[in-house]
Amino acid sequence: MLTVPVIIGAIVLLYLLNAIKILKEYERGVIFRLGRVLSKPKGPGLILVFPPIDKMVRVSLRIVTMDIPAQDIVTKDNVSVKVNAVVYFRVMDAQKAILAVQDYLFATSQLAQTTLRSVLGESELDEILAKREKLNNQLQEILDKHTDPWGIKVQLVETKHVDLPENMIRAIARQAEAERERRAKVIHAEGEFQASDKLKKAADIISKNPQALQLRFLGTLSEIATEKNSTIVFPLPLDLIQAFMASTEKENK
Repeated sequence: MLTVPVIIGAIVLLYLLNAIKILKEYERGVIFRLGRVLSKPKGPGLILVFPPIDKMVRVSLRIVTMDIPAQDIVTKDNVSVKVNAVVYFRVMDAQKAILAVQDYLFATSQLAQTTLRSVLGESELDEILAKREKLNNQLQEILDKHTDPWGIKVQLVETKHVDLPENMIRAIARQAEAERERRAKVIHAEGEFQASDKLKKAADIISKNPQALQLRFLGTLSEIATEKNSTIVFPLPLDLIQAFMASTEKENK
């Protein structure tokens, strides 16, 4: 038959076993003793929590990956788009995360959504599409500033997808096609300009030495003769005849 001391000892042992808590390396325990928080969070490892005097709240210090749902945004140039993003943050001060805000995960999510709408709403569509890194840094700075009193460090914000309306996609495609045509025309014009410059220099050289023109025509004739042609039509310029006539007159003299 169990005696009173044995029963009391068993109760005390069960109480002590129930008071033993183990916190993982990435966890911290914020302890409330009679409603007052202790000076420092406990953990990791083996700790003692004495209920009902103590109450512990576990806080994870690992990086949290939070998905921001797609937000309907009207840009500065009055274009309706849907943008979603992802936020990476971690708890740096477990006490602040529990004492300063009721639910730090929910609060960070709501703050990220409103910040995403306000920042992208002040930007034009071209900036959202082409300057994502700049907008991501701006979002990260704003979120980090507002969550710092909660003991939270926002490390990275990335916009994942920008959903454009169908008519805007067609307009952007037409704009890109027009831009490619413009570049093609500019490149063609630059090629014509460079070719004309080279032809002008060649003409200057030939004008100073008429024999160069004869050699050029003979070279062209040689190139045509390599083809399997039965008939070769070759223009004979008057300048070439005059050059031969001038050389003949010199020999007669």
